[in-house]
Amino acid sequence: MVELKGRDLITTQEWSKEEIIETIEHAKEMKKKYKEGDLDKPLSGKTFFMLFYNPSTRTRASFEAAMTVLGGHAPFVDVSTTRVGEGEDPKDMARVYDRYGHGLGIRVLEDAVDYIYGGGNDYVRKYAANSGIPVINMADDKYHPCQGLADLLTVQELVRDYEEKEYVISWAYSDKNRSWCSVQEEALIMSRFGMDVTIAAPEEFELDPEVIGDCRKNSKENDGEFKISHDMEEALKDAHVVFPRSWISHECMMEGLEEFGEEKELKLHNKYRDWKLTRDRMNLMAEDAIMTHVMPVFRGQEADDGVVDSSRSVIYHQAENRLHAQMALLDLTL
Repeated sequence: MVELKGRDLITTQEWSKEEIIETIEHAKEMKKKYKEGDLDKPLSGKTFFMLFYNPSTRTRASFEAAMTVLGGHAPFVDVSTTRVGEGEDPKDMARVYDRYGHGLGIRVLEDAVDYIYGGGNDYVRKYAANSGIPVINMADDKYHPCQGLADLLTVQELVRDYEEKEYVISWAYSDKNRSWCSVQEEALIMSRFGMDVTIAAPEEFELDPEVIGDCRKNSKENDGEFKISHDMEEALKDAHVVFPRSWISHECMMEGLEEFGEEKELKLHNKYRDWKLTRDRMNLMAEDAIMTHVMPVFRGQEADDGVVDSSRSVIYHQAENRLHAQMALLDLTL
């Protein structure tokens, strides 16, 4: 067994493959015991503070539920209720929270940092550098490691011989501006576990070149293939997993939304309104292919209702696995 007690998790890319495997296997074991009602309370008396700069549906609920199941407590802290707005430094907050609790989760992205790329990740790393307790990234503007762990668990459960299969992350139209965290984390973790990963997107929606470089390196080291495509339908042919999600353009992310202009960004999105997952496009994929999504899924924009509600959609199974992956993560690090 690898030792994870006290470890920060900012991106899965910074954990060894053995550490990720340990977490996933522990999640499978805990999920089984949870379903059987046979899970003990290893975190009894422990506190995991959750500091949210941005709203959340699944992240907050799954972490709260996980700590409850494991016998601990997960206080939700809306950053607007703290003294951050008056200028309190994250360094000071980190040093206080580590006197009160046993772990600290941070969620900071998108409008909290004006969509200026790297700002949220910098915040998370500042908390981690000044805290003596494990800091878990609950989503920043570059990475979403908890989502990545849950989705790897989902793939291992649902895709037979997944190491040899095609995993497509496709840009999809929406009228919302969303960061790159989920799509980049997915590409990083799936490319480390032998899947052939394709990112399909219009040219204007290129991701972080450094992250793409890491994905190429991951694929080379793990007998996989990594590709970039600007043709959605071509990318979907014979794919086994598709993740259709909107994200902000490269230029806008580099300049920041305020500087680039929200109207200009929306106009660019509208240029590619036909980039969405339909039944016809699902039919291009392998017969047993599945659709994943980190949610919220924008129905009628990113994907048609008929696709989201079809038997090929595994989004609720995937959302449930946030609970189980995070139970394992909390148990191992706290």
